[in-house]
Amino acid sequence: MEPLALWRLKDWLHAHPRLLVIGGAGCSTEVGIPDYRDQSGQWKRPQPVTYQAFMGDVLVRQRYWARSMLGWRVMGQAQPGAAHKALALMEQQGRLQLLITQNVDGLHEAAGSQHTVDLHGRIGTVLCTDCGQRFARADLQQQLLALNPAWAQLYAAPAPDGDADLEGQDFSQFGVPSCPHCGTGLIKPDVVFFGETVPRDRVRICMDAVASADAVLIAGSSLMVYSGYRFVLAAHEQGKSIVAINRGVTRADALLDFKVEADVGQTLMALAAY
Repeated sequence: MEPLALWRLKDWLHAHPRLLVIGGAGCSTEVGIPDYRDQSGQWKRPQPVTYQAFMGDVLVRQRYWARSMLGWRVMGQAQPGAAHKALALMEQQGRLQLLITQNVDGLHEAAGSQHTVDLHGRIGTVLCTDCGQRFARADLQQQLLALNPAWAQLYAAPAPDGDADLEGQDFSQFGVPSCPHCGTGLIKPDVVFFGETVPRDRVRICMDAVASADAVLIAGSSLMVYSGYRFVLAAHEQGKSIVAINRGVTRADALLDFKVEADVGQTLMALAAY
């Protein structure tokens, strides 16, 4: 990173002590969790499954959980990286008012962040859509492996959000357990799928944070999904200063005071050391 850019960021941070951070996939790519988009903001791969398709088609659910069983090998073992640790440190220093993460990996909390909103939920939790009970994804993994021992021998490259690039299989043969609590319920990861709505209480907490923050820092996100972009729009309408650390374009480029195109983890570590 250019020294001038770092000094500019440090001066900006000093002028805006109550910071709202909106984090994205760029915070987690360094620890082996792939992202969806390239530096131009375009999809790298087919778009993820929608809520409507998941809930309406048993074969879609079988394909999802087969890929998830293999993808959990990476997601379930992932550890916080530089970006997660730096943001946790900035919170401890009193610089960070709230962190809104669009990621579902739970790594910010694992790094020590406490004032965090998981905008799209957590992949580490499973929800029964019938009885409403939640349970650990790690427990479900053991059930999936027991039901599908032959599938466990397959290899698939990791994909975003705990998915895996597995195709060419007869997914109708994959066994998916029902809810362990009610015995019959349809289970889904406790995340907001494409086509699903972010819970209102989360949106309200984030909007309140926008109103009380001095400025907004975008960390490792293109903001191409409206669910996160809306908070930047709200900050702009309120006259807040907005800065981004992100390689490539963001949906909010026209609203930024400036952008630093550098490694998000290294840059945040340099700011945390300031």
